[in-house]
Amino acid sequence: MRAGRLLALPALLWLLLFFLLPVLVVFLYAFWERGTYGGVVHSFTLEHVLRVWEPTYVKVLWQTMKIALLTTVLCLLIGYPFAYMITLAEKRRQSLLLLLVSLPFWINFLVRSYAWIVILRSQGLVNTILLKLGLIEVPLQLLYNEGAVLLGMVYALLPFMILPVYASLEQLDKRKLEAASDLGATPFQAFWHVTLPLTRPGIASGSILVFVSSIGMFVVSDVMGGAKVPLIGNVIQNQFLGARNWPFGSALSLILVLLTMILIFLYYRIAGPRENGGGRL
Repeated sequence: MRAGRLLALPALLWLLLFFLLPVLVVFLYAFWERGTYGGVVHSFTLEHVLRVWEPTYVKVLWQTMKIALLTTVLCLLIGYPFAYMITLAEKRRQSLLLLLVSLPFWINFLVRSYAWIVILRSQGLVNTILLKLGLIEVPLQLLYNEGAVLLGMVYALLPFMILPVYASLEQLDKRKLEAASDLGATPFQAFWHVTLPLTRPGIASGSILVFVSSIGMFVVSDVMGGAKVPLIGNVIQNQFLGARNWPFGSALSLILVLLTMILIFLYYRIAGPRENGGGRL
């Protein structure tokens, strides 16, 4: 028992120093006053927490939640079939497909975002092909809108959905599918009542990873949205680096963390892993 605690000690210290302590600092800053030249005054105030709920910031928060939810749903709709396809492939091809999934991590995220600008801009690859095929007469506005931000989010976070779902599918007991087939279930019925419920932990893990990552994202909105689709991450970045209003930026961060934790809790209660996996045929 003592050996187990000693082994867990480095991880606990890491969480304490690099997670709990920064969150505590952000919590304290949210209730302090802003100094005259951008510093903080150690005087308690609720001004910044109440300011978060002004219509302007509530609108940005709602837009952030909407895009994060759409990103999660699209990643699930694209990532689950792809992960399922990987498990059906030969072992050698599985390794190649998993390599392709993880390949984007080898390139800087900012570089990959700018690559999309080359593809989607007015004189980019997509518009050039469409113009040459005569499908359009003028270039389409594919950048600097909500659709471009959503595309960038899905592209960046799709591996975080595929890998947990693949791990869950790979651990699936194939004998249960054989039993379902022996009982007269069609392939769709076996998938719906056996495979899908048993892979719910992978779906939950992938959805949480994608949602939490997308809700604080600001690089995609800056690069592919052209700052025309402000997300809460952009507002927080601006408060810390531009406006130098650290207490208000901390209040926004605190509210975002609390809302994220509440949504994650609700998600796990509704769609998280259950003790008894599959359903009835």
